[in-house]
Amino acid sequence: MPRPPLDGLIDDLYYLEGAPPYARLTLPPAPSALLIVNLGAPFRIRAGTDIETAEYADGCVVTMPTRAFEFGYPHPTRSVGVHFKPWGPAPFLPMPVTELCDRPVTIEQVWGRAAVAELRDRLATADEPHEMLTLLEAELLRRLRETTGLGLVRHTSNVIAAARGAVAISDLSTAAGVSGTHLAQRFKELVGVTPKRLARTYRFAATVFAIDPTGPVDWGRLAGGAGYFDQAHFGHEFRAFTGLTPTRYVEVRRRFLREHPGHAFEGWPLPAD
Repeated sequence: MPRPPLDGLIDDLYYLEGAPPYARLTLPPAPSALLIVNLGAPFRIRAGTDIETAEYADGCVVTMPTRAFEFGYPHPTRSVGVHFKPWGPAPFLPMPVTELCDRPVTIEQVWGRAAVAELRDRLATADEPHEMLTLLEAELLRRLRETTGLGLVRHTSNVIAAARGAVAISDLSTAAGVSGTHLAQRFKELVGVTPKRLARTYRFAATVFAIDPTGPVDWGRLAGGAGYFDQAHFGHEFRAFTGLTPTRYVEVRRRFLREHPGHAFEGWPLPAD
């Protein structure tokens, strides 16, 4: 867990090394963002079916997505990274987050070539993972800057998260004492999406994590418990977020469990092969 004030922006820092479970993994949209400092061979990201696959050598920043991303990992892979809260990357970026929505960028584009080369050198020569994560945390603390509107967005996002997305957006702006337009604008600048879209993502993520792929799934009960109008609406959301039907999604989850039981990635990424 990062120390304050980073703990209000970051869920965790991580170190990843070894053979990926699959050459390509699909990541459905989640209420989170990602920074990767790559220390191995380049990896590849395809941000949607209508976008070309791009290669990332130094690493990348992925703000909260609205579509499923496909990651192609080298064999072996080695990197350190940050799992941000949806608003987390904003204080470290030189541009409004909305410009990066579903458009991953290299770390070099964000922090500059020389600074990133120095950071990667220091990380690569660190003695062990704990030292690497300490170095990355120090770099984030050094780059942290004051960000207008962050308090409003963070508070409202936390309300959305606590309700698992089941909130009326108009109530949020009223409680915050701002107009719906102002709130939406701040969210686009600092999260990349509107409060309504963030709420949809939280609700979908909570629903998916409630699925037990090892047993039978009562889709009607699951959809109703998550607040979807009906099972058809739930199915539409599922396809919009994952590109899969609910039943196909469970089949793919079961494949992961069967082929890689107990793997750290099990639960959200899906085999793309």
